[in-house]
Amino acid sequence: MDPATPTAAGNKSVVVVLGTRPEIIKLGHIIRLLGSAASIVHTGQHFDTGLSQVFLEAFGLPAPDAVLGVGGARRGIQIGRIVEKLDSFLRTNSPDAIVVQGDTNSAVAGALAANACDIPLVHVESGLRSFDRRMPEEHNRVVADHLADLCCAPTEVNRSNLRDEGIPEDRIVVTGNTIVEAVESLLPGPDRRAALLVQHKVEQDRFVVSTFHRPENVDDPVTLRIIIDQLAHIPVPVVFPVHPRTAARIQDDVGLREAAEQLLMVEPLDYEAFLGLAAECAMLVTDSGGIQEEASILKRPVLVVRRSTERPEVLGTFATRVEPGPQITEITTNWLAALPDLHLRLATIPSPYGDGTASSRIVAAIPRLTKGA
Repeated sequence: MDPATPTAAGNKSVVVVLGTRPEIIKLGHIIRLLGSAASIVHTGQHFDTGLSQVFLEAFGLPAPDAVLGVGGARRGIQIGRIVEKLDSFLRTNSPDAIVVQGDTNSAVAGALAANACDIPLVHVESGLRSFDRRMPEEHNRVVADHLADLCCAPTEVNRSNLRDEGIPEDRIVVTGNTIVEAVESLLPGPDRRAALLVQHKVEQDRFVVSTFHRPENVDDPVTLRIIIDQLAHIPVPVVFPVHPRTAARIQDDVGLREAAEQLLMVEPLDYEAFLGLAAECAMLVTDSGGIQEEASILKRPVLVVRRSTERPEVLGTFATRVEPGPQITEITTNWLAALPDLHLRLATIPSPYGDGTASSRIVAAIPRLTKGA
């Protein structure tokens, strides 16, 4: 399909806008529940086999009805391109509602296009706040929330954030987080997990899974070097799926390449493989938001290396937050020393993100926004 030429999507009434791996993961069950009513628009923000196609296939989703093909660009340019192309698609198809998820450029652009076309907007994973204005994602999620006609808040903490910003109660519904059903449905069984351990030459509970991709950590070579050096000093192997952004930074710096060779660097994993390794690891070390949620479902401790987090629900139980520095090695070494008891304790703590019915709750709430409802 020519990304510059939107086409009609038949009588599909709900447009689901996505553009990144986390959006596919968290919207997959919603799309499946919507069935023939759903029209998928992929913005092209991350359209490659490793970060998009394999996740569409994992959820058994059809090919997108439109791929806008915006590609990589500076934030403002990328958002502008998505709004322009999505506006054309929406005016051609006239859906009853638009669904966006999270805090990506695709999400905020989808929200802006829905507003410009006067189409009701559903924002999935609404009300998350890091209260860190240095994060582009914080601005994206705030804008999407205030434009949304239906804010689907995962937790009561998120509902409280929305209320504090003056969003009316009748625009908010607490649904849980769709990540719960995604993990529960795609977590591989024991045999597949055992095979993954063999494949990566690691032993159950004797390795770490680590991912880093946020600009605050990977765009500064000094900061990235600190993180990689700290990971290399953890006294068990570190499986390090390398995000394309991080890979580019490592490739451009000889010193970083040499330091990273001490880790078990692998290509980005498909979601089932990632979950399988995460379920068998000792702990995770990351700057990912979604992994903080996944850790609470898999009952694994996660060290969050960031200035701030928009997921306070897991702090003090599953997650500990630090900034880049020696605490990375100190905390992970201490966790390893107490690992059996730590895993047993976490196994008794319920995830704060719900019971696996978030997608059903969201789909049930959409009809209140559609034309004639």
